[in-house]
Amino acid sequence: MTTLEVGKRLVELCRAGKNREAQDELYSPDIVSVEAGAPPGQSPETRGLAAVIAKGTAWAQAHEIHQARTDGPFPHGDRFAVVFEYDVTRRADAQRIQMHEVALFTVANGRITREEFFYAM
Repeated sequence: MTTLEVGKRLVELCRAGKNREAQDELYSPDIVSVEAGAPPGQSPETRGLAAVIAKGTAWAQAHEIHQARTDGPFPHGDRFAVVFEYDVTRRADAQRIQMHEVALFTVANGRITREEFFYAM
């Protein structure tokens, strides 16, 4: 798949609420995921598909998702950007928040090899 095809498929799956399926289908086993920030003492970087899946599962379990919106992809060479917007309630403190982030994905050999998330902390 081309970079644009990968991006379109990712957006399609995310819009359908199939983020986990997107990881199985589109991510490289050697994926690197980089967050804009990390909790104290933790790295913002996660390496490997199993670890990235675990990170996503933990986030989903920690939040009640009221609404999710995905825009894009916006391609540029071997990369594409996607805008994610979430209306969620954190389960830990019942605080409802709106999240807006831009994700930049890098593609090689038809698979996402790197994802970087940009958001205000």
